[in-house]
Amino acid sequence: MSSRRNRVLIPEAREGLNRFKMEAAREVGVPLSEGYNGDLTSRENGSVGGQMVKRMVEEYERNLK
Repeated sequence: MSSRRNRVLIPEAREGLNRFKMEAAREVGVPLSEGYNGDLTSRENGSVGGQMVKRMVEEYERNLK
């Protein structure tokens, strides 16, 4: 059984998503690196995802005005 959770719907967007993830990690102080990051805690990884969502919501709200 394969997971579809991490599938990028637009393959050309993969590089941009990776840059966005790295920027979000720097903003919250998580030492995210290219490749393996299994030594990071769930809390650290979750804070990166949370920061990404926060920025996406802020951008969406700016575009509504």
